[in-house]
Amino acid sequence: MATAKPGDTVKVHYSGTLADGTHFDSSRDQEPLEFTIGRGTMLADFEEAILGMHEGERKTITIPCENAFGELDGAMNLTVPRNMIDVEVELRVGTRLRAQGPEGETANFTVVALDDENVIMDGNHPLAGHDLTFDLELVRIGASTSVAAPPFRRPS
Repeated sequence: MATAKPGDTVKVHYSGTLADGTHFDSSRDQEPLEFTIGRGTMLADFEEAILGMHEGERKTITIPCENAFGELDGAMNLTVPRNMIDVEVELRVGTRLRAQGPEGETANFTVVALDDENVIMDGNHPLAGHDLTFDLELVRIGASTSVAAPPFRRPS
């Protein structure tokens, strides 16, 4: 029976939950997630969990926050005068905003507090500070259709 290995394009159904049982994402009601193992498009622990699985196999993994989206970083909080925010939506706690820096780079923020004068925004990823549990099912294994270099090469 074939097992998933680096370079394989795989289709995976997953459901993601936090330690408190909060459900944060799933592919169960849609097409399975498709990616090529070793390309680095997925969290490394997620990819590693798929290695060695065979089609139809299921497993549950927990990825610690430091291997997922990191610990919460207080330096990612920003206080901005309310009149500096040009948005067409009503600002309230939980509102997601995208800001553009002076060189065109973008950053996402979540409003965590506000008053008449200031808005406090958190720039951490919404899943930062959380261990992530995934229920995985390997639906399909296929060879990569890409002609790109192998993901793991010995240095020249």
